[in-house]
Amino acid sequence: MVARSRSRRYWLHILLLLLTLLTTLVVGAHLQYNFDHNLPAFTSEEYQLPALLTHKILHIAGPVVLDLPFPLKWILQQPQRLTLGIPFATTLLCILLAHEMGHFVYCERNGVFATLPYFLPGPFISPIGTFGAVIRIKSPIRTRQALFDIGIAGPIAGFVVAVPVLLGGLVLSKPILPQASGSLIDLGYPLIFHISHVAVRLVLPQTPSLSMMYLHPVGVAAWVGMLATALNLLPGGQLDGGHLVYAVAPRAHKWVTTATVAVLALLSLFWVGWLVWALILGLIGRRHPPVAPWPELSKGRIGLSVVAVGLFVLTWTPAPILGQGWLVGK
Repeated sequence: MVARSRSRRYWLHILLLLLTLLTTLVVGAHLQYNFDHNLPAFTSEEYQLPALLTHKILHIAGPVVLDLPFPLKWILQQPQRLTLGIPFATTLLCILLAHEMGHFVYCERNGVFATLPYFLPGPFISPIGTFGAVIRIKSPIRTRQALFDIGIAGPIAGFVVAVPVLLGGLVLSKPILPQASGSLIDLGYPLIFHISHVAVRLVLPQTPSLSMMYLHPVGVAAWVGMLATALNLLPGGQLDGGHLVYAVAPRAHKWVTTATVAVLALLSLFWVGWLVWALILGLIGRRHPPVAPWPELSKGRIGLSVVAVGLFVLTWTPAPILGQGWLVGK
């Protein structure tokens, strides 16, 4: 039975959800406006750091101005623009919610106490307005079967929601015009985008190629959802992929995590963001909370592990973000 005596701070979940809704509305509104007016999708605004911070704390004499991918000044000029961000914000939050609720539901089914999702707003720093969502597991996971089910439920649930969103986003997209070039970041598309694009073109032959497409904000939300799936399925640490590795082969977890860190470090040549993930896994990810080795996984779960590998292949790309913008590679 789940430990019902443990309380959940509903007010904090609601507050973080509302803040994340606000930050994603800000970003989504700008994306939609730029899409409608054939302007570069992602742009930056200049923000000057307060003199108290730069002079007194950082001991910097002159003003410090940062280019950040968050259009707050643009929104404050006309706050009613926020309504433009509804398609992006709602679809993105639904994908993130599906992923985390997949974990939550299987925690409940396996008698594991977990929090509701904590949404993480990303003002100023995140070009998509959020750093995703997480749940915290606060009681032991007692069997490898439960660990496997909890680990795989999130990626499957998020992917199932993201696929129709992706198809709709591709249908709503349009050919990119010359004046829309020069975006702060360009998106690198995973395999699922190419497969979905082929499927859409069978029905709508006039659909532009991915390389010549201005992706609708709903499609951008699907891209974020697919990237989140790939990141969570990295086979290491206490990411979803790390849980699955430990559930399938507990003794291999540490070595698989080490290998993943090495591969990510090499892949940082294509996208510097992989270096961040390599550091995260290298510093805090090698150890996994112990789970009883018996009973072993069923054949059905072993088969589902192949599905997890397939999801990772479909959603992963060596360079998710291209160009000269935010956390980019070459």
